[in-house]
Amino acid sequence: MAHTLAISKIENITHNVRQLTFEKPAGFEFTPGQAAEVGIDKDGWRDADNPFTFTALPEWDELQFTIKIYPSHDGLTEQIGQLQTGDRFIIGDPWGTIEYKGKGTFIAGGAGVTPFIAILRMLRERGELSGHRLIFANKREADIILRNEFDAMPGLEVVYVLSGEKKDGFEYGRIDKDMLQRLIGSTDEQFYVCGPDDMVDDINAALKDMGADPDGLTFEE
Repeated sequence: MAHTLAISKIENITHNVRQLTFEKPAGFEFTPGQAAEVGIDKDGWRDADNPFTFTALPEWDELQFTIKIYPSHDGLTEQIGQLQTGDRFIIGDPWGTIEYKGKGTFIAGGAGVTPFIAILRMLRERGELSGHRLIFANKREADIILRNEFDAMPGLEVVYVLSGEKKDGFEYGRIDKDMLQRLIGSTDEQFYVCGPDDMVDDINAALKDMGADPDGLTFEE
């Protein structure tokens, strides 16, 4: 069932990421990590059906998406970048294969962090962040989504990886097997991986080579 919802708030999170908030329809339910197909209530874009992940928590009175805008792509996110409060999304039913299955490491590339935002917020509210790790890859420091929030999460170990610039306090390069071995150590835990397809494939292969249980790898298929 599709819901047409007006944007109640827009916040710029980084130079190219916007957080959009909507009033949640009565009875609308989802679990942290799930997404929905989204269109815009505008000619030519109602059936766009691009997937975006909910970054609110289920118990909030609002729905929220945190979306990276690609102005040069001439697609849905370019259109979203032009929207104002009062404009409307068309939001489908929740779906997705990323869900929390136990303590472990979250590995994200760029906007691939969005399925983990609600999961980490859930763990923060429960007081259960200790023992979890976030490895978050971006090109530049300015690209890091919600860095201040992640840094303030009590008990969460956060490692930022930059591929486009070398800076003190950051890992540099691509997340590969050598980096994972140095950062993780034991693979006897859950792993959650989200990002560009090639990155996800490479990281999953590296984790399996390191001895991770394939059943302990959670990613969007």
